[in-house]
Amino acid sequence: MLRRYEYRRRLPHYQPDFKIFFITFCTYQRWELPGGARQIVLDVFLRGDGKLFELLALVVMPDHVHVALNPLGHMDGQVSLPEILQAIKSTSSHRINKELGHRGTVWQQESFDRGLRQEEQLGDKIEYMLLNPVRAGLVRDPMAYRWMWRKTQGWGEIALSGSSGSEG
Repeated sequence: MLRRYEYRRRLPHYQPDFKIFFITFCTYQRWELPGGARQIVLDVFLRGDGKLFELLALVVMPDHVHVALNPLGHMDGQVSLPEILQAIKSTSSHRINKELGHRGTVWQQESFDRGLRQEEQLGDKIEYMLLNPVRAGLVRDPMAYRWMWRKTQGWGEIALSGSSGSEG
């Protein structure tokens, strides 16, 4: 079943049931998250794994987040992407503001999501996420980046041997 989530945003969002999604969202006005804030975001995703979604891969960059996840089902169907993003953004915003003494908005309202059709696409997206800190000049070795997580070692190895990602 294909559901469209329309809410007061510029981009329409469609969510086919039981599909893996690649999602990107950015900080408000491209605010650069310090290391402590990036760790908070990573922790919030890891705590949410298995509750609303299955976390497959994640990279928290200084001003944006890339995540591959599979929304979990419940009695009414699959958990919606807006529910997941609301939970992640709200929880991480409150913790960041509290722990860092920051006031105000942390995340942009919009996000970009793409349903992945095949396992190869997942490998491409994971490769893209792994190499994102390298392309940004933050590290030379993707495994040296502290705010990255993937479900299994094998996926990263598959992703690194696959085709190169071309997204920005």
